[in-house]
Amino acid sequence: MNDQRAEGRRLTTREVAERLGVKPETVYAYVSRGQLSSRRGAGSKGSTFDPEEVDALVRKGRREPARGGDVTQQIDTGITLIEKDRYYFRGVDAVQLARRHGYEEIADWLWTGVLQPGIRFTAPEETLAVARRAVASLPGTAGPTDRLRVAAVAAATCDPLRFDLSPDTVLGTARGLIPTLVDALPTVGRCRADERRLAPRLWSRLTERRADATSIRALDTALALLIDHDLAASTLAVRVAASAHSHPYAVVSAGLGALEGPLHGAASGLAHRMLTEVMERGSAAPVVADHLRAGRRIPGLGHRLYPGQDPRAEALFEVLEELPAAHDAVNAAREVAATTARHADLHANVDLALAALSVAARMPAEAGETIFAVARTAGWIAHAIEEYEERPLRMRPSGRYTGPRPPRPVP
Repeated sequence: MNDQRAEGRRLTTREVAERLGVKPETVYAYVSRGQLSSRRGAGSKGSTFDPEEVDALVRKGRREPARGGDVTQQIDTGITLIEKDRYYFRGVDAVQLARRHGYEEIADWLWTGVLQPGIRFTAPEETLAVARRAVASLPGTAGPTDRLRVAAVAAATCDPLRFDLSPDTVLGTARGLIPTLVDALPTVGRCRADERRLAPRLWSRLTERRADATSIRALDTALALLIDHDLAASTLAVRVAASAHSHPYAVVSAGLGALEGPLHGAASGLAHRMLTEVMERGSAAPVVADHLRAGRRIPGLGHRLYPGQDPRAEALFEVLEELPAAHDAVNAAREVAATTARHADLHANVDLALAALSVAARMPAEAGETIFAVARTAGWIAHAIEEYEERPLRMRPSGRYTGPRPPRPVP
């Protein structure tokens, strides 16, 4: 009897939409992001909702500042939780997800809340052709992020629906944009023309070396592990762009711009060069000493969010240890970490593991940046979808003016 009374107090989808001031389809976007829970009512075809959960969501919207304020200090998100030594996508251990599912499956699940085993992303033919021509026109000095950014801009010009920010349209854009970024890159290795999986196609853009199943699994694991990591610098840039209702291609371009810095996406390239030097000199000790003597930090070690080892590094090293070709690179990485640990409480982070993969596969030093960017695009899209449902232009902190006080004479 109590259950029946409780059920009677639950809200319908239309009632929830009216209370939140959104469209009915947006209510289900809140459900997929874990911000609302729903269940089927007895004898009812539609979903019902807990009014207390709905009211809490209404109150959350009212608490947000309407004008300039330091809104960047805390941004509510239901995508990634980082704890002491683990991180979770929508409450699910991200490492366990990467061990059991491929990149495309996890990305699509992160966007929709529904796991589709074996899902594959395909680039629209016309869009891909335009993106390839644009990337091919770049000079040889262009870096990996330059190519990806140009591919994203070129893809945008082919999409007349890019300004439609409804969830279904954004999802369609995402499923076409990520493979476009990969397939627009110049091919340096072999890949079957009919290969539908993303990881083998990306592998053929990064190295001439033939890949076996374990190598592809290592790359796919790296992509899955790097999908999102809360509000990193590039993700914050994405949220700002999405807050202004920039379309998904522009949102991804904003993320790529922030990612290109040496303290973010390019960090694995520094670790790659260090591991190469360790393997050439036969020992980590002189390489570590040279870095410290020059006043440089040791790349690939330490992470401000993890007091111990980065769980992404642990998971990727675990796969690389099954790869005979990665034996020397993994040993070099372990030696760097062990040498530094004698005097500093620093542990391997994902950049060091990513460098071990790129060195083992004979990829260029910049390959890690490409892997990082492609992987993180899925997370950027997830954050954009989340931000599109918030009040527009809320990412508008007020500046603290420190210049000369007026009035001043006109120069």
